[in-house]
Amino acid sequence: MGILSGLGGLGLGNLENMDIFEEEEKEKEAAKAKAAAAAQIQEKDIVFDRSYQCPVCEGNLHSKAVKSGKAKLLGTDPDLRARYDIIDPAKYDVILCEKCGYAALSRFFDKITHPQIKLIREKISPTVRIPKYNDDIYTYKEALERYQLALANAVVKKARSSEKAYICLKSAWIARGYKESIQADGTGSTKQLADLEKMEDEFLLNAYKGFVEAVQNESFPMCGMDEITVNYLLAVLAARFKKYDVASRMIASVLGSSSASPRIKDRARDLKEQVLQEMKKK
Repeated sequence: MGILSGLGGLGLGNLENMDIFEEEEKEKEAAKAKAAAAAQIQEKDIVFDRSYQCPVCEGNLHSKAVKSGKAKLLGTDPDLRARYDIIDPAKYDVILCEKCGYAALSRFFDKITHPQIKLIREKISPTVRIPKYNDDIYTYKEALERYQLALANAVVKKARSSEKAYICLKSAWIARGYKESIQADGTGSTKQLADLEKMEDEFLLNAYKGFVEAVQNESFPMCGMDEITVNYLLAVLAARFKKYDVASRMIASVLGSSSASPRIKDRARDLKEQVLQEMKKK
């Protein structure tokens, strides 16, 4: 006699012999299968070669890009660096023309004036030597090279402070990701890790200086960010470099804004607590 054998008298005889944990086991097996399938997806599987026309030399080029919707967001660092599973999309945000050496973040690639094109042709193209990127993905080392080229181009073409600051910010993210990746697989030497730590700090300090300059001289939105987001970012960077007066002022502007989202206000409150704790230690 099964534990459900009495169901026949209740009109449910077809259920008397069912396995009461069968559905749970099926769900577990389905979850395992899904996890196994996800584990098999590699970075190379979610990037593709995208075609562009270079606005400087007018040649055709290919640059790797990330397929939309294929990476899962895991979280965000205090300085707004997004973390994804499988891939770091920031590695793929620089578009580089290997013919003339023009490089820029994707949001700025086509936004170049004729005088800026002339400067790139005169000061970048004649002497630049572009390494060949033949792998299925961009490594962090290659991504850093591409960001350095984008920053050099931005300086040469006399880009806005916000563009140079944004390149520095994302370069810092690349240095951080590089450091984390070699820490995870145990391949980095103590010196390499220290060098990447120093590089990240230098990029972030220049990002801070650039955004301070941009806020004083440019209008919003700035690099796709509204005023609240930039003020929050400035607060994070100021706190990192112990500029607590600036950090406190920027935090107050975020918390006092009626248009700031609850999420960014929560982040600002957490940062405020961090700043107060650090100031007590002084």
